Amino acid sequence: MADNTLAAVSEHTALEHILKHHAGADGWITLARWEGGRYKQYHYRLEEIAVVLSEWLGDDVYFSQNTFYRPSRKIEYIRQLRALYVDVDCYLLNFDPEWVIGSMETGLFRDKLPDPNIIIHSGRGIALVWFLEPVPAKALPLWQAVENYLVRQLSSFGGDAKATDAARILRMGGTVNSKSNEPVLVQYRHEYRYQLRDIEREYLPPLSPKKLREQVDAEAKVHHKMYKVYSLHYTRLTDLVKLCELREWNVTGHREVILFLYRYWSCCFLADTEEALQGTLELNEQFTEPLPEREVVRATKSAEKAFYAKSNPEANRIAKEKGYPGAGYNVRNAKLIEWLDISEDEEVHMQTIIGRNEKRRRDRESTMKQRREQGVRPRDEYIAEAEKRRQEAVRLREQGKSYRAIGSELGISHTQVSRLINSSN
Repeated sequence: MADNTLAAVSEHTALEHILKHHAGADGWITLARWEGGRYKQYHYRLEEIAVVLSEWLGDDVYFSQNTFYRPSRKIEYIRQLRALYVDVDCYLLNFDPEWVIGSMETGLFRDKLPDPNIIIHSGRGIALVWFLEPVPAKALPLWQAVENYLVRQLSSFGGDAKATDAARILRMGGTVNSKSNEPVLVQYRHEYRYQLRDIEREYLPPLSPKKLREQVDAEAKVHHKMYKVYSLHYTRLTDLVKLCELREWNVTGHREVILFLYRYWSCCFLADTEEALQGTLELNEQFTEPLPEREVVRATKSAEKAFYAKSNPEANRIAKEKGYPGAGYNVRNAKLIEWLDISEDEEVHMQTIIGRNEKRRRDRESTMKQRREQGVRPRDEYIAEAEKRRQEAVRLREQGKSYRAIGSELGISHTQVSRLINSSN
């Protein structure tokens, strides 16, 4: 009876944790358990979780903090960004979790950080979570910039800079941390959901390039640069996946290049080489003809080396002396299109991997859109309107009206009336 009661309490605690976090969620939520050195994970809609949750209680259970539009826990499949979070490994510094929380209360919350919605006591350390009004995946570069800011503010307490990707999973309340044999507890603080832009405006240095020129604050420059870098790497990743989708995952002949680029850009975006490799292996499994796992690891290993070089100041110095933008792989779009044999029809669906013709086409469309928004009509519409006015001028002239009378009626000058009528002769 006691065991049944304990199980019921654990299930209630776990369900409360998920429902408060993912209230009204759209997309797939990942449940995961650490088994045999790997994550065993499945994906559910929010309404399905209550039915299956009892099967997931026990040791080392996690769930995704954001949702996905496919049943796959990968950043390029993000559906909704629903939370920000920082995993604080205070135990590595021999800090007591309660002392850490007290220090944050007095020195950080509301001044340098928003007050978190919940604090998860994970059995050894803690995790802080801020609930967001859901935003779509296109906001991921901004989300990542804010996420990294939060981690930097908590680095002195053991904030884990590697646990910052949008596909991250955190421990579930009502379960057990097998490393410490301690229960995972959730401290609820408030239910307000933050606007991502509000956090950025209130706590982060401004992104505006104009303001960046006006102030030399180093933090602002770092924030602006990181925003641009994360945006580029994320769109590169999504372009790769889109290309695979367009080809219905039949990419034989380009597998090694796709996997290499995916692993490199994932390393740059996630700053987590293990997660990047795992994502690369999962991408390979979606191909119609996957490569053997050992071959994937071997063929893409240099991507990880390039990432470490990109992060090395000395390597960057040497690369710049040789005329390169920096260490790592800085591949131009023209070369990517050549390597991947991307057609012009495929370029239409890409975000950043595009050639000059596609760029010009988009520039023309953008210019036309701006002109229409400013009240400048398309040429064919203008010609049709002019012809309608000419016909009306001719009709009024046939009624014996003077040029001035016609101009007054049509709202144009008498000389314009003359040109309209004479152009019909």
